[in-house]
Amino acid sequence: MDKIFDKVFPWLDKYDFDAAKLNNKIGFWGSKFAIGLYLGVFVGLLAGQSPTQIFALAFTAAVALELFSLIGSWFIASVEPLSQGISNFANSKLKGRQLNIGLDWPFIAGRAEIWAAANVLAPIMLLEAMILPGNKLLPLGGIIAMGVTPALLVITRGKLLRMIIIGAIELPLFLWAGTLIAEFVTETAKKAGAFPKGLSSDTLISHTTMEGPLEKFLSYLVGHAVHGGGMFIVYAIVALAIYLLAFIWYAFEMKKRNKIYEEQGK
Repeated sequence: MDKIFDKVFPWLDKYDFDAAKLNNKIGFWGSKFAIGLYLGVFVGLLAGQSPTQIFALAFTAAVALELFSLIGSWFIASVEPLSQGISNFANSKLKGRQLNIGLDWPFIAGRAEIWAAANVLAPIMLLEAMILPGNKLLPLGGIIAMGVTPALLVITRGKLLRMIIIGAIELPLFLWAGTLIAEFVTETAKKAGAFPKGLSSDTLISHTTMEGPLEKFLSYLVGHAVHGGGMFIVYAIVALAIYLLAFIWYAFEMKKRNKIYEEQGK
């Protein structure tokens, strides 16, 4: 989708805006804490809770969203010296070869673009969840869309307008994928003794923005192909082939882009 922007809509980039300035302009009412408050009140009203319960839910959601990035930054600050030390030691022994150590997305959680995009995408995701055909999930903790915003930051290199537009188009994939795997997730949670207490036994649980929605669709097709056969075998083979080709193309494009940026000193 970012390539489509490059080819068809490059002129949109001139309307891009600074993420830090946007966060400052929105202020508290667009912060992660405020989004948690809105969401808690909305969900509480839908559930027919009492004012006391609604207040407790709203405050809990607000604190959880506010602490999310903070705790993530602590985690990265604690493991980064270890990661760097291992890299330095290994590279000194590899005779010119380089060892790269991958860290989870919180190491870029300090980038303002992630939270600016998340703040804008939160109400969009809530609206999509309510009107999207086939969706049975209402986002709560997943409202900050951490399954997609870090990837958007990397792909678009922080172009905020692209992050928001592409994110809004992709979010339905996460909602559909979460709905698709709800039965499996619920059954697994029950077998593992991790099903939330206080919920009705016929309630399904899932995740609204867990990473890898395409992989969940693929797993669904492969699972049915293995157990049911028939046309699902064909669907699974075709889907896996397309997925593999797309991944090879993606890896090639990213390596080519990284080489260009290295040559340009970016």
